[in-house]
Amino acid sequence: VQLQASGGGLVQAGGSLRLSCAASGRAVSNYFMGWFREAPGKEREFVAVVWRSGSTYYADSVKGRFTISRDNAKNTVSLQMNSLNSEDTAVYYCAARRFGGDYHRRTDYDYWGQGTEVTVSS
Repeated sequence: VQLQASGGGLVQAGGSLRLSCAASGRAVSNYFMGWFREAPGKEREFVAVVWRSGSTYYADSVKGRFTISRDNAKNTVSLQMNSLNSEDTAVYYCAARRFGGDYHRRTDYDYWGQGTEVTVSS
């Protein structure tokens, strides 16, 4: 599966952005679909995941502010980000994995899209 992330940009603190990950080659419903982010000088970290079953899980830092969703008809996965703050500034990546397990572990994801940059100004 090939993944293409989009939707990043510059937003003021407190604002919202919606990221989208378009998949081609295979249906997103076949995978566990996740979002990760990498801030300057930091390691890539888990943000959110939607399982094949539709269950969702979030990093504590984004819980209650971010929502991951999957649209099987459009073959996309989205990340709605609300109440953004400067700590959310990062390059965001979508990823897919074929098997379950520790969804936090980035090394278990098989496919990655290119990043989309999100900058939150204070």
